[in-house]
Amino acid sequence: MNKTVGLILIVVGIAMLIWTGFSYTRKEKIVDAGPIQISADKEKSVNWPPYAGGIILVAGVFVFVASKNKR
Repeated sequence: MNKTVGLILIVVGIAMLIWTGFSYTRKEKIVDAGPIQISADKEKSVNWPPYAGGIILVAGVFVFVASKNKR
């Protein structure tokens, strides 16, 4: 079980180091006056610092190695 958690953390850590964030588009209503509706597409972005991926990667390696030694 710990090997699986370690591998997942390693993969997530590497992905976070490669991609430092993502963006998505969301429709927001600007005016909603009865039958008249005006909406606009707003682009939102989610970013995280690169060191967060490094910390998760190191934690995954630690969990993986620790689970290997327990047998």
